Amino acid sequence: MRIGVDVGGTNTDAVLMSGDRVLATNKSPTTADVSGGITSAIRSVLATAGCAPRELAAVMIGTTHFTNAFVERRRLTRIGVIRIGYPATTAIPPLYGWPAELLKQVGSESRIVAGGYEFDGTQIAPFDESAVGSAARRFRKAGLRSIAISAVFAPLNRQQEERAADIVRNEHPEAVVSLSSDFGRLGLLERENAAAMNAALADLASHVVASFAQALRELQIGAPFFISQNDGTLMTAEYAALHPVMTFASGPTNSMRGAALLARAQNALVIDIGGTTTDIGVLQHGFPRESSMNAGIGGVRTNFRMPDIVSVGLGGGSIVSPDGAVVGPQSLGYRIIEDALVFGGSVLTATDIVVAAGLAEVGNRRKVSHLDARTVERALESMRAMVERGVERIKLNASEVPVILVGGGSILINGQLRGASQVIVPPHHAVANAVGAAIAQAGGEVDRYYSYDQLGRDAALEDAKAAAVQSAVAAGAVAKTVIIVDVQEYPIAYLGGGMTRVRIKAVGEMHFGSAGTGAGTGALAGAAFGVDGGRDR
Repeated sequence: MRIGVDVGGTNTDAVLMSGDRVLATNKSPTTADVSGGITSAIRSVLATAGCAPRELAAVMIGTTHFTNAFVERRRLTRIGVIRIGYPATTAIPPLYGWPAELLKQVGSESRIVAGGYEFDGTQIAPFDESAVGSAARRFRKAGLRSIAISAVFAPLNRQQEERAADIVRNEHPEAVVSLSSDFGRLGLLERENAAAMNAALADLASHVVASFAQALRELQIGAPFFISQNDGTLMTAEYAALHPVMTFASGPTNSMRGAALLARAQNALVIDIGGTTTDIGVLQHGFPRESSMNAGIGGVRTNFRMPDIVSVGLGGGSIVSPDGAVVGPQSLGYRIIEDALVFGGSVLTATDIVVAAGLAEVGNRRKVSHLDARTVERALESMRAMVERGVERIKLNASEVPVILVGGGSILINGQLRGASQVIVPPHHAVANAVGAAIAQAGGEVDRYYSYDQLGRDAALEDAKAAAVQSAVAAGAVAKTVIIVDVQEYPIAYLGGGMTRVRIKAVGEMHFGSAGTGAGTGALAGAAFGVDGGRDR
């Protein structure tokens, strides 16, 4: 048996599962002390099912800690950045374009040293190891313990980044190093930003993972625990402590994976309505469709993997205007149980509207009996229109598709939706996010560029598949269970030489013994060349 937990901005959800069967569920408001809320939720499902802690094989946790910390500029670590790319990349310095209030938190210490590669694998300049050592000593003297390292075309060849990391650790033994090739794709500034974001979360990641471990010890749970990634898979706690940015947007992906299981569907739209927002995504072969666009997070542009999600400011706690014409985006969040009308408060919310319409039984219906019927009808129409616009934005064509409705706020939508061939509301839909966390596998992915003319297609694909498998094992998968679930090839015809972008995803069953840890994929084969429209700087 295993437990899945998902911590949202409004609610913390937990499920106890045996295989694909849901044995117990719990939904409770997220507390200011998030770890305390997790402890309470786990204790509740164990008690409901009469399950002893020793019977658990694993605990899976999806958390918003790191996303919220970066967006809200809280508890961030001061960092140092080393870019390997002199003299080609001096026009735009590291951390360029970061919001001023964010730079106040993380600082702006950076150094650009000689090195890096062109897209064809040739060096821009000889790698200056002494300059890296000098930067590391300067950062150590300044008290900077979290260091981000980026190199031009590192997804082509990460050897210089890895060598720089070795030098930094030798000169600064207490340093925690984030390599850009572990997070982002081609596009130097965005990939560098991803590594810097990860570095800024280093101290918080260590604290959060330790606090989760302490909470489980207090519950006398000796089973390993894992953290949700944003591609619908899991990573070990140790791996998560070093790669916190990989949790960004893990909530919607958990909901989509859970929806796939609960509805027994592999390809569909998923609408997850929570207390604050509605997230709409696409299931492809049981996993969330990945976004092809660069993501902006907290005012910083990045290019690491993110699910393709359309977010709408609609949730159970969304504040409704007195005439019902405007719903959200402001929300009461977890304060809904205190301030919403049905709970004795004074704020009109989306939940109050559906209760007044007789579509749900929440709180005290008499508290909303005074609402004007036209106000209720107008608000219901507004909510439906918001969701239908989101569906139109996420679809690739005009054809109707199945829609799976999940989340605690799914009571806001009743009946058919424009653009949907059918609307499925599966059992346990309110805790689909926790179900998704509980069933997730360990995953690994590579996104690399090869010259098929030089290496050959078969050899290139085998190299990429091996790297994807290695990445999945590093994230906690049992090696013999890892399979390749997706292979995509994108020829880059205008560069010649058979240049091709290869993206491969591998997943495997989690290792529930002594969870292994890893630091990411190995160095790229020498015959692999990197391009992204011929640019990485």
